[in-house]
Amino acid sequence: MEEYARVLDYLPQGKTTGSTSQGLVQLVGELHFTLLEATVRETTFIPGKRLYVGKDKREEVQKILGRIPYNKLTSTAKDNLFPIIKKIVEDREAYFVNFINKSGSISIRVHTLDLLPGIGKKTISSLLEERNKEKFKDFEDIRSRVSGLDPATVFTHRIINELKGEEKYYLFAKPPFRPSNRRFSSFRRRRY
Repeated sequence: MEEYARVLDYLPQGKTTGSTSQGLVQLVGELHFTLLEATVRETTFIPGKRLYVGKDKREEVQKILGRIPYNKLTSTAKDNLFPIIKKIVEDREAYFVNFINKSGSISIRVHTLDLLPGIGKKTISSLLEERNKEKFKDFEDIRSRVSGLDPATVFTHRIINELKGEEKYYLFAKPPFRPSNRRFSSFRRRRY
């Protein structure tokens, strides 16, 4: 379950239903990258603002309306998705560096690092060779030891592809909600 989320888009008039309208935000969770929609109390929100969305008393978020699929995001939310997810990845740097330090093989022919976009066999070989010499400490350490690799960008692209439902395996994001089929290939099954 998400405790905190970042604002992707703020719709002050929300979705008009009948004669009333209520402010609405589209959010991305910081832990599982869950796409959410929520009603908010009277205030103004800028993209990237961090909001508490957990079970306890929420000051700014009134009600979590639920998960939304990528294709239901507004165009503004889609435009803000990359920089906001990249910021979350950078804030959670230790988690993603640990992922690279501990990743292993999925099968005889496929390594977990093969699932990251834009990383070829030579880069994977360099990552594994450098990791065997000494574990990576941070993103800067990875960039300095493996040329041409920007880990925050690679992870951000992977997460967005997962949110779009374009991946077979879900490494970081919760699989997209599909009412007719709830079976997914996932390394970690989570409940929201």
